[in-house]
Amino acid sequence: MNKKNGFYPCIACGQNYPIKNLTPIGAVRKAITEEILHDFPECLPKDYICQTDLSKYRMKYVHSSLKSGKGEVTDLESELIKSMQQHELITKNIDTGLDQKWTFGERLADKIATFGGSWSFLICFAIFLAIWIIVNTVVMVARPADPYPFILLNLILSCIAAIQAPVIMMSQNRQETKDRLRSENDYQINLKAELEIQQLHEKLDHLLIHQWDRLTEIQEIQLDLLSEMSKKH
Repeated sequence: MNKKNGFYPCIACGQNYPIKNLTPIGAVRKAITEEILHDFPECLPKDYICQTDLSKYRMKYVHSSLKSGKGEVTDLESELIKSMQQHELITKNIDTGLDQKWTFGERLADKIATFGGSWSFLICFAIFLAIWIIVNTVVMVARPADPYPFILLNLILSCIAAIQAPVIMMSQNRQETKDRLRSENDYQINLKAELEIQQLHEKLDHLLIHQWDRLTEIQEIQLDLLSEMSKKH
């Protein structure tokens, strides 16, 4: 330990670091301290741990907490732990990622389903029906191609409905996939935010303790100066 130069050893790795790069064990959350004590029973609250090892024990605690809560760590939670270790963002644009995976037929089904549920389709369909009825009842009244009650028209409508139904179902299935991936991404974001808020509290606690120690040292120096001044007088 080199206190004169402000270097202290890390309880985990044993290397010396400046005090600003260390965290007192007493400032670490109890749950994480228990993880450290499991590996280093001789650890005391006045000992220090470096940021690298502290992050390692934080991730170890997160992993063990998730595993104890559900019995196993899911792929989503493993990805979350990895992103926290590497300080990466986990926010994703689900639509962009999925659009690159869909085939031409799947994208075509989405467009057909979108058009089939729009006012444009209803207006075009109404115009088609009106033209069909007028042609077969007024224009071709002598020899209509599809006389009343429009059996051919009913057949065409039935075929359109039979084709449109599975297309809409395919589009709904892909929409369910998008919704599920969005929910999984929201879960990761919320869980990561909660864990990072906990880490922020720990850092604030460490900062307050460090500032308090500095204020205490300054006060002791002031008292020493006052004592020396009183002795001179």
